Amino acid sequence: MSLTPSNGKICYLAIPTQDPKASSNFYREVFGWTVRRRGDGAIAFDDATGQVSGTWTTATTPSPPGILVYIMVDSVTAALGAVVAHGGEVVQPVGQDLPEITARFRDPGGNVIGLYQEPEHPSGG
Repeated sequence: MSLTPSNGKICYLAIPTQDPKASSNFYREVFGWTVRRRGDGAIAFDDATGQVSGTWTTATTPSPPGILVYIMVDSVTAALGAVVAHGGEVVQPVGQDLPEITARFRDPGGNVIGLYQEPEHPSGG
């Protein structure tokens, strides 16, 4: 079987919320996601890379993390500050997954999402 570069790539997320407008504002302000209206009127998004799209849905409810999605950020500490400033809640601070640089937050819709920061690499290697 021949696989294409996009085979297996996560491409779409349906994020539970009871308030799509509040959730879309949160992700736009904290992570720079592009928010748009779909043809059916639902609020949709494209992530900062433009490679993952999705929508906020009232048809499902948040559940405890079984599968945990992580958003890559330049600075987990700075992202947590933005999360709190825009109505999110820190549920796991930085440092609990060492040596990985991660944290987790609850968004305004009640979803637990992870943050991941690439470690700095020494120069020359």
